[in-house]
Amino acid sequence: MRRIVLLALALAALETTPAAAAPLTADDAVKIALQHSTQMIQANASVLDARGGMWSAYSGILPRVSGSIGRNGSFTKLSSGSQAFGGFVTQPSSTYDAEAFSGSTEVSGSWSILDLSSWTSWSSARQGARAANFDRSAARADVILATKRQFYEVVKSMHLARVSSQALRLARDDERRVNALFEVGSVSKSDLLKARVRTSQSELDSLVANHTVTVQRINLATQIGIPEAELAEVDSTLNPAAGTVDAANVLAEARASRPDLKAAEASLKAAELSLRSARFSRLPYVTMGGSWTPNSKRSSKFYSDAAHDSGSTFSSSETEDAVSGNIAVNLNIFDGLATEGRVSSARASVLRARATRDALFRNLDSEVRQVLLLYQEAIEREALGRRTVESAGENLNLVQQKYNVGSATILDLIDSQVQYQRAQSDLVSALAAIRVAEASLDRVRGVSQ
Repeated sequence: MRRIVLLALALAALETTPAAAAPLTADDAVKIALQHSTQMIQANASVLDARGGMWSAYSGILPRVSGSIGRNGSFTKLSSGSQAFGGFVTQPSSTYDAEAFSGSTEVSGSWSILDLSSWTSWSSARQGARAANFDRSAARADVILATKRQFYEVVKSMHLARVSSQALRLARDDERRVNALFEVGSVSKSDLLKARVRTSQSELDSLVANHTVTVQRINLATQIGIPEAELAEVDSTLNPAAGTVDAANVLAEARASRPDLKAAEASLKAAELSLRSARFSRLPYVTMGGSWTPNSKRSSKFYSDAAHDSGSTFSSSETEDAVSGNIAVNLNIFDGLATEGRVSSARASVLRARATRDALFRNLDSEVRQVLLLYQEAIEREALGRRTVESAGENLNLVQQKYNVGSATILDLIDSQVQYQRAQSDLVSALAAIRVAEASLDRVRGVSQ
């Protein structure tokens, strides 16, 4: 019975224990960054701005319709005056009161049916909206690259911290061993001091490495837009390179898919259309308008000689279906040099947009080649690092065996351990560099998740 109770308590404890959170992978970090990073928020805001500019440009080519319902009234008290005919006063001065009421329902509209400047401005706004969308895609690619680069900085620092911890344990073991040998007179005090120096240096390296992990985690949290306290444990898996890439295919993909190149093209077209719109504003444009009043009423009362209440006059009128229209040709003869200023600003925008576009296309081949060289270098460093680790590990075993039988000194053993530690660190850096180089390749050829 006691065993059953203990088993039930154990199962209840397992049910109430929260499951360990899954480690944060590079793809998870990218998803968080795309939602919370300041760069993506600003890119989305730019898209909204460009979309608002496009909707505003529609107002120059679409008709405008408005409606109104009104009711007016006026009252006059004790007004005085006289009437004259042919220089003779026919009615002496008298006082009168008056009141009048009117009401109407009206629908009116206007339309710029032929305005080349407005139509071209609308086309420019459309190109600007396309450019903003491409800029957002480019910002997305930049965020992905920056996030992966920082993520693997965290992973590299974690591996280097482990290497430093292993080196510290070896140094402490060596110091204890040398100290024991020194006490029995088998080694000199110089060997003991060297072991102590190596231990102190290993402690410092381990301390710095652990602090670097914390700093890199803070940088990663800043990059993805969350507090560092909410950052889960990072998945420190580092896999070898996936394989080689074809430089010609990468360059072809970059020319066809890079969003920043497409954004530069769309921005140049938008600037050129804006310049054309500014020039078209010097031309005449045609407008038309009209109104429809389905119902209009007016009534008034006039009280003559109000002081003696001599009588009143009443009048009223009502109109149904009153329609009016107009068409006009307009020309801005002189607008205070506003058109000239607009043309000059648009021309400057064209120059800047063309320079940006040309620079991107001019540097594309060099950028692709540079990324490919970095990727190839990372692969070769990884292969070399593995061979170095194998050689350094084999050398460490040999020196350890020689030291155990007295054929090698403690200095030889320490040197071999340092070489092995350095080889491990170089391999970790090479593996992290491969991951960053792969992310750079995806970015340079316009591939994003």
